[in-house]
Amino acid sequence: MNYFEVEAAGRLHGEVRIPGSKNSSLALLAAACLADGIVTLEGIPEIDDVKVIGRIARDIGLSMQWTAQGELVLDPRYIHSAVIDPGKASSFRASYYFAGALLAKFGRVTVGFPGGDDFTSRPIDQHLKAFQALGAKVYAGEESYTVEAASLRGADIYFDTITSGATINAMLAAARARGTTNLYHAAVDPEVVDTAAFLNALGAKVYGAGTDRIRIVGVPYLDGGRHAVIPDRLIAGAFLMAAGMTGGVVTVRDVIPEHLGSCIAKLGEAGLELESRESSITAYGTEGVRAVRVRAAMYPGFATDLQQPMTALLTQAKGKSLVTDHVFPNRFNHVPQLRRLGAEIEVRGETAFIRGGRPLTGGWVHATDVRAGTCLILAGLAAEGVTRITGTEHIQRGYADVLGSFRALGAKITLQTGGRQEAALSSDCS
Repeated sequence: MNYFEVEAAGRLHGEVRIPGSKNSSLALLAAACLADGIVTLEGIPEIDDVKVIGRIARDIGLSMQWTAQGELVLDPRYIHSAVIDPGKASSFRASYYFAGALLAKFGRVTVGFPGGDDFTSRPIDQHLKAFQALGAKVYAGEESYTVEAASLRGADIYFDTITSGATINAMLAAARARGTTNLYHAAVDPEVVDTAAFLNALGAKVYGAGTDRIRIVGVPYLDGGRHAVIPDRLIAGAFLMAAGMTGGVVTVRDVIPEHLGSCIAKLGEAGLELESRESSITAYGTEGVRAVRVRAAMYPGFATDLQQPMTALLTQAKGKSLVTDHVFPNRFNHVPQLRRLGAEIEVRGETAFIRGGRPLTGGWVHATDVRAGTCLILAGLAAEGVTRITGTEHIQRGYADVLGSFRALGAKITLQTGGRQEAALSSDCS
């Protein structure tokens, strides 16, 4: 059993270069299937989710090759299948993008349910609603669903809720549909804008990305092209929080500060001093952390993917903090793990009530997802003794070199291999 071992190392200090966005990369890799020529993508992180896409690519005939310069070259001209293996699809949620990307070319796509879950626990209803509005039929099986359309025609699509994934998937399907598609109540996330920019670089006609109404004029053909993925704002935000967690000074480079506006504002409320430049942000955590209220919301609100590391940060704030998540109200699996380290947190409904300022003590904890893992690493940096974190595979899904990045700041974190009974017990979230 692998686990991360984290020790308190005092104030973190230094800089970290932020990789390409995981969430944007997963959309771009699927979107490349729409092209009729060779595509080159810059900045794709070499994370486990991308490796899974590489295995899917081999199955369907999509060529993926890394260059010596770290670029990823994709050749979609010889894709011969639109059936995505359910086992591989269930490894990561963004597998649903292959449905939108392959539908116009093949007329029939079969994809395993994301995360291996059903419509209730991992809903993709807004994705399927968009496909149906464009003229497709949807058939659900036990492990997979099939989307079928003799031809796709433009339509007006009104999303019932703001959803980045469904907005992107609708853009992919509409890019080569006949006629014009209008998306209403669309997500405005940077990842949506990035995907639209990539599609337009291939010859698509996508207008209004970044607003709540997006217009797509379908085209019959998309060229190859080149595109650089945006930086990962979620990784950047977590490293800024590490400065507050340890009372240090951390600079994140190769970022777009505008993408972190709500995070910067909230960290400022919490007592950190932040200095933004053209492509970098420096966080000074030397003045301590203040208790605040956080409400996670869709972009441009405070990101739900940052509420978990923010919860760790607020354990260091004297007083009572509240963290509410309106996006994923049940996203509090990290809380029982923080309690193992001595945090005083109570969850009621969609809100965590944090009594901060209590000392944390190292122990065995388990990461249930990527951001929960980040939360526990931050907690370990402030805890007395040694914190051991199992579930490393979840963290490595989203971070190409999490150990190297934290070590560059002076953190004491290592990957250990071996089994102890405590490690197995750490997966118990009760």
